[in-house]
Amino acid sequence: MGKNRIHLVIVTGLSGSGKSTAIKAFEDIGYFCIDNLPAPLLPHFLALCEEDRPELTRVALGIDIRGRSFLPDTERFFETLEESGYRPEVLFFEAATEVLQRRYSQTRRLHPMADQAQRLVAAIERERRELQGLRARATRIVDTSDFSVHQLKALITRTYSLVSERERLSVQILSFGFKYGLPFEADLVMDVRFLPNPYFVEELRSLDGCSAPVRDWVLARPQAVEFVDDYTRLLEKLLPQYIREGKRYLTLAVGCTGGKHRSVVIAERMADKLRSAGYHTVLSHRDIYLD
Repeated sequence: MGKNRIHLVIVTGLSGSGKSTAIKAFEDIGYFCIDNLPAPLLPHFLALCEEDRPELTRVALGIDIRGRSFLPDTERFFETLEESGYRPEVLFFEAATEVLQRRYSQTRRLHPMADQAQRLVAAIERERRELQGLRARATRIVDTSDFSVHQLKALITRTYSLVSERERLSVQILSFGFKYGLPFEADLVMDVRFLPNPYFVEELRSLDGCSAPVRDWVLARPQAVEFVDDYTRLLEKLLPQYIREGKRYLTLAVGCTGGKHRSVVIAERMADKLRSAGYHTVLSHRDIYLD
């Protein structure tokens, strides 16, 4: 974030990929949001905020193909922001062409680059080419092809509501089940299916990893305790490096088969250790109540 106190997220990507939904989600969690502000005006806007709006600390700005007049100067635009002390996050949304086609067909909206002489597919592919510079600048690229509106809102809320207003890293530890798919928001994924599975113990099957019997059973295995200790030591070496590079949030995913037993226990244990080490840590269990 540099010398400035505003945490800036630039929301961009392909038309129809979910940018508007993301902007609304940012607004819901307390970001000051502007969609389609002319990019050259952004440094002036931020300077005014620094001077006149001290309570404003989080800004999400939507930039897309409607502002394509500035795209040839993308690199200079980011250099100007960085020279002013800002290190913006760039969140880039995209989706498969056939998915974008279907979304436009369902909403009957006109693609911003389409006209009577140009087919929708050609407009989508042209936009994809013209946004390559912004995509190359992305801090995070999110493919929303398989996302519902609710899943996309949940992703934004889960990730960005963790960002603290202090210049430090916020860590989310997320347990999940591989049978339900990898978490899209994960930065680091750890597989704990090498541990013995309480699911095959009759009296533990119906319980979850938050219960004392399952927790005690998993942590009675020396390899479980040794893994948590080793992985936490590695994280304690890595996290200061992430902070030094300006990263504000990190999602650590811990997975087992169903996301109910082993991953929950290990995630809880890791969260306790990182909190003890002084890191702002939030714990969630994605699949704990799924069958």
